[in-house]
Amino acid sequence: MLKLILRALSMHNFRNYVKLELKFNSNLILFIGKNAQGKTNILESIFLSCTGRSHRTSKDRELIRWGQDFAAVKILVEKKIGPSMIEILIKNREKKKILINGIPAQRIGELMGHLNCVMFSPEDLKLVKEGPVERRRFMDMELSQIKPQYFYHLQKYIGILNQRNSLLKEINQKPYLRKTLPVWNEQLAEIGSYIIYQRHLFVEKLKNIAREIHQEISHHSEDFNIEYKSSIDYKSVQPEIIQNNFLKSLEENEEEDISRCITSRGCHRDDLIFTINDIDIRTYGSQGQQRTAVLSLKLAELELMFQETGEYPVLLLDDVMSELDSTRKKMLFQYLNKVQTFITATELESLPLSDMKDLKVIKIHQGEAVGPVENSGLLV
Repeated sequence: MLKLILRALSMHNFRNYVKLELKFNSNLILFIGKNAQGKTNILESIFLSCTGRSHRTSKDRELIRWGQDFAAVKILVEKKIGPSMIEILIKNREKKKILINGIPAQRIGELMGHLNCVMFSPEDLKLVKEGPVERRRFMDMELSQIKPQYFYHLQKYIGILNQRNSLLKEINQKPYLRKTLPVWNEQLAEIGSYIIYQRHLFVEKLKNIAREIHQEISHHSEDFNIEYKSSIDYKSVQPEIIQNNFLKSLEENEEEDISRCITSRGCHRDDLIFTINDIDIRTYGSQGQQRTAVLSLKLAELELMFQETGEYPVLLLDDVMSELDSTRKKMLFQYLNKVQTFITATELESLPLSDMKDLKVIKIHQGEAVGPVENSGLLV
């Protein structure tokens, strides 16, 4: 089992870094430093290299160092299929460029699967606490990494949805256009049924893994469950049946959709329900239960990705140790021997490192690595 996946990283004008080069010969890498020094920015660059986007902002220009006109990130990945060099170049007023082994990617979907990652940060409590957008993003991000084809379907679905919504607005002014609506209904149902089907399978696998992990953390006192809630009602998990029900739901709600100028049914309305002992933890769960649920989900992601791809993803832990009690920390650190892990923290004392081997500590201060560091040789 190959654990060491990310071999080297370089950044140029990324966030608060002028230039940074790192080589990773360890499975556990700790970035230590005070707040606002740039530790999270390193994890952000890794996440960007995995997914093509930041986990903190949808505006690429915010990734460019103040006063500069470009930012660049390069990583060297080593997996079973061999090494890969991923380069991402962001320029002001230009489309982001992604190169894989020196070849420009035509679509962001080509990046998916080269380096898979799981990010865990204090903001992940939004997954439980906030609205369904966060939970749909969670499903979409994980499925896109496991199944790049899912990402293409998702992008196509968004495009069709936007076209249908534009048509709904036009129909109010030009009623004769209503006769063109069935074409978009059929396309949306076809692509959307694939997304719902894949989400259903994903949640069924994830919840079984998460339930076992949660029981271990809670000493078998709590039963954690995840329910996939779709706005499309389906009794049988078969793509054809889901597609037929999807189309029927769109047709039944046409009047409402036209009056509101939005598509009221579809996988863009899906949600996840998290329960502990049959109680919805979004509304009634304690802070501790919500934290444990998120931890169980993140650890379950690692195992599911391994089951689906044969390799563990990179684990990114951004300042989460201060949020966990000793029991949760111990549970989390049991997994660190399985995966290559990057951790940010303000101090070493907060981490249970006595049993950890193959450990490297890098001190970060004002956008520079001031502790032990080996040049990666990636930047030119």
